[in-house]
Amino acid sequence: MSFINDIALLNALKKGEAKAYTFLVNNYHHRLCVYAFNLTSDHDLSEDIVQNVFMRIWNKKHKLKDDLVVKSYLYKAVYNEFIDQYRKNKNVLTLEKKHIDALTYIVEEEDEKSLEKLISIVKKEIDKLPPKCKQTFLLSKEEGLTNLEIAEYLNISIKSVEAHITKAFKILRKSIGNKVNGILFLLFGNTNYFQTN
Repeated sequence: MSFINDIALLNALKKGEAKAYTFLVNNYHHRLCVYAFNLTSDHDLSEDIVQNVFMRIWNKKHKLKDDLVVKSYLYKAVYNEFIDQYRKNKNVLTLEKKHIDALTYIVEEEDEKSLEKLISIVKKEIDKLPPKCKQTFLLSKEEGLTNLEIAEYLNISIKSVEAHITKAFKILRKSIGNKVNGILFLLFGNTNYFQTN
């Protein structure tokens, strides 16, 4: 079963036609789970998020707008559910909230392929960093260590730590611009990198 366009699909959903819901799940479930996993790095949570989105759509099918772009709506809904889950599980600091909200821009501007491409670019650029720079950057962003802790761990000065992190940010910004903080949040889910580097 397929539908010629979003209008036909939405009309069928509003009428409560099970085939429309089945079509929606069959076409988008896997892609949405992949996208959710990019956000959460947790397979079970990704499944839960996508399941919640589909259930909400079915339960509120009569309220769906006629001019909805189904694909965009689904990805936005998964993103919003991710934020809701994140806020439930963690105390969101004001600084952190600002950067979480900034992610909305990325999600609205990029489709899932572009988002995955940006994440892939950042991973590759991190891999290509000079060894000491890469190690310092990952200790800060992935492990969440403070600059002082990194300095003690690597037996280098705090100034050296700051220089390595600043260099890494500069390289990453060259690749993806101001979206770097949002993409790092998706990769590491860690507020320690929210600096003015």
